[in-house]
Amino acid sequence: MTADVDPALVPELLVTDLDTSLRFWVQRCGFSVRYARPEEGFAYLILGTAHVMLDQVGVGRDWITGPLERPLGRGVNLQITVPDAAALAAELEGAGVELFMRPETKWYRIDDDAVGVRQFCVTDPDGYLLRFTSSAGRRPAVR
Repeated sequence: MTADVDPALVPELLVTDLDTSLRFWVQRCGFSVRYARPEEGFAYLILGTAHVMLDQVGVGRDWITGPLERPLGRGVNLQITVPDAAALAAELEGAGVELFMRPETKWYRIDDDAVGVRQFCVTDPDGYLLRFTSSAGRRPAVR
């Protein structure tokens, strides 16, 4: 799938300030704006094959199912695959962004194999937990 193909699932995140969120997602995390409707407080972002929509609360139509309390998105982490998670973590830290979880390499068993990921977690300005990952390879699983 390429960035110009619409995926079957695209999360839309309610944000408190679209400009602040765009600075984080685009300038810090490397996403680009596929399209935006500023008059509605809306932007559609992509990074490789990862897609996400940002929607500013109180501008345009909102689908709010309950009280919005910080951090938003509790209980969910959004896994985003990037070419080099460690390099992105270093860039974020160099820009003064605090990481929620420092970079690590973790192996996950899938049937008879283990898939390695280099990963770290960071929260966006509204508290959404983002888990950036890159491949560390594949090997036989140890049981």
